[in-house]
Amino acid sequence: MSHYTYILECADGSLYTGYTTDLEKRVKAHNSGKGAKYTRARRPVKLVYHEEYETKEEAMRREYEIKQYPRKQKMKLVGNKE
Repeated sequence: MSHYTYILECADGSLYTGYTTDLEKRVKAHNSGKGAKYTRARRPVKLVYHEEYETKEEAMRREYEIKQYPRKQKMKLVGNKE
C-alpha cells in the first residue's frame, strides 16, 4: 500500500496539506464536504502536489514538515511563484 502526502489548492487560493492512502478518494471527499473542516468552506479544491511513501510514518512526517513551511515555500513546492 502506498501512502501519500498531498497539497490541495482551495477555491480561495489557500493551500491545504494532508495525508492519505487513496488520493482520488480523498480529493473527492474534500470536494463533497466530507474531508477536513478547513476545506469544507473552501470548495472546490484541486490536487496540486503529492509525494508517495512506503510507510505511513514517512508520509505523516513529511506532512508535518510541509505544514511548517511558510506559504512562499509551499508555492515553490507546487510549482507556483508568488
